[in-house]
Amino acid sequence: MAARTRTYAVVGLAFVAAVTVGCSGTGSGSGSGSTTSPAAPTAGSSSGGGGGSGGQNNAAPTESNPPGDIPDNQAFVAYRPTDGSFTGFTVKVPEGWARTGQGGTTVFTDKLNTVKITAVSAAAAPTTGSVTSKVIPQLRSQVPKFAAPKVSEVTRHSGRLVLLTYQGDSAKDPVTGKVVRDAFERYAFYRAGHEVDLTLSGPVKADNVDPWRIVSDSFAWR
Repeated sequence: MAARTRTYAVVGLAFVAAVTVGCSGTGSGSGSGSTTSPAAPTAGSSSGGGGGSGGQNNAAPTESNPPGDIPDNQAFVAYRPTDGSFTGFTVKVPEGWARTGQGGTTVFTDKLNTVKITAVSAAAAPTTGSVTSKVIPQLRSQVPKFAAPKVSEVTRHSGRLVLLTYQGDSAKDPVTGKVVRDAFERYAFYRAGHEVDLTLSGPVKADNVDPWRIVSDSFAWR
């Protein structure tokens, strides 16, 4: 009888231990579930941090213009000559650029860029042939290391005109002594015996297509 009692006790204890282990395992699994649920916010928080970093990466970069690039926010103002051989035209030039003039020529400069305007009397309108035979030889003797001339007809708001593009060295900087390789655009406008030559120049690698288009498109007779 005593042996049976001990046997029942052992079986009972074993049953209790099994139930305890099972409950403990369930609790552990539940605990594991409770610790897993906040993992999503943690990952989200990490992702959010990555999003913050992405926000910083998507911020607009600080603009760094190559030498000679005219800023995108450059303003332009109308220039109307009041003296010289001919004053019957207007053209927009970059605001704030230094201005010099002599006779029928007016020059606007800023750093490495130049807008040169020359008004002369002419018996006939310039053509690609006349620019090739007369203007190019003159420039070849005036512009250091003159090269790559190209003559063509283009259209601007004022109408059809002759465009000469070429390259040459700038004058030596009086302070640094450096010489810059420049690209030139020379537009020849003509009406009723008057020719206005508009020459735009700046460093070869500068991207001034848009500013130069604003200037050349703005030319108008008055």
